[in-house]
Amino acid sequence: MKRPRSLALLAAPAAVLLTFGVALTAGSAPALAATNLLANPGFESGSLSGWTCSATDSVTASPVRSGSHALAGAPSNSDTAQCSQTVQVAPSSAYTLTGWVEGSYVYLGDTGTGTTDTSTWTGSAPSWQQLSTSFTTGASTTSVTIYVHGWYAQGTYYGDDFSLTGPGGGGGGSAPAAPAGLSVTGTTSSSASLSWTAPAGTVTGYNVYENGTRATSTTGTSATVTGLAAATTYTFAVTASNSSGESPKSGAVHATTAASGGGGGGGGGSGSYAVAPYVDLTNNQEPMLNAAATQAHLKAFSAAFVIGSGCTPIWGDTLPVTSDPTVTSEITTAQADGA
Repeated sequence: MKRPRSLALLAAPAAVLLTFGVALTAGSAPALAATNLLANPGFESGSLSGWTCSATDSVTASPVRSGSHALAGAPSNSDTAQCSQTVQVAPSSAYTLTGWVEGSYVYLGDTGTGTTDTSTWTGSAPSWQQLSTSFTTGASTTSVTIYVHGWYAQGTYYGDDFSLTGPGGGGGGSAPAAPAGLSVTGTTSSSASLSWTAPAGTVTGYNVYENGTRATSTTGTSATVTGLAAATTYTFAVTASNSSGESPKSGAVHATTAASGGGGGGGGGSGSYAVAPYVDLTNNQEPMLNAAATQAHLKAFSAAFVIGSGCTPIWGDTLPVTSDPTVTSEITTAQADGA
């Protein structure tokens, strides 16, 4: 009759082992990964969405550290090819900023922390190298701007897999709506100036698109796109962005640059003239005014006169400006021809 007691004694250690096994399993659970606060941190959208970047920045498919895209910045003699992003943060909190870079003289840093802004850099990274820095926000800081850039005329650099970890601010959000009221405020033979109205909500930057391709970025509500061809019509649109992403494109507008050497206007406004050739109306060795207007397609002229005796303006001969039938006829004919 002692046998059942033995079975009961054997069952007790088994229960202890089972409980211990469960405890071990629970203790081995991995910690949760920190949340990356950056939008489009590896440029896997295939665009610069979420970032405000120099016109010399682009997205590349090679080289990449991971995924299928990375940032490519091409500094010039006057531009470090910076890309930045403004992020909502919590006051009095610690953050760590990291990123992988390749190239010469590449910088990673932060600004607007409310305490001491930090940065780090590498003079040479022939292969992917991780940069890391950390900062603490001030008591009233609710947003910071992080950035990456190269150095003047030091060749193309690459960036990928950026990360900012720490407490999130603002409880999340969404990308802004599209800007409204895009209009052309002026053109020259090589540029077009645009302005628009900011959408409601948080906006940290704008991207301007020329014929569907991003041409420039700005933090204000106006921009001038340069490097355009003369006498050419372009289509422009603009988007707004914040740490949550990029808005849809605004309604498109069209702008036609002026002919080479002249000013122009978007939306059909009258232009100005950068050059008005001098014409001596009393020199018969030069083409007469109406011939120049029709054959050379000139539309603006500087017709000089001199001040004669008694402060009477004359064309260079002896007849007053208002009483020279030959010159008056030339002017009238040229005006009729479009001058």
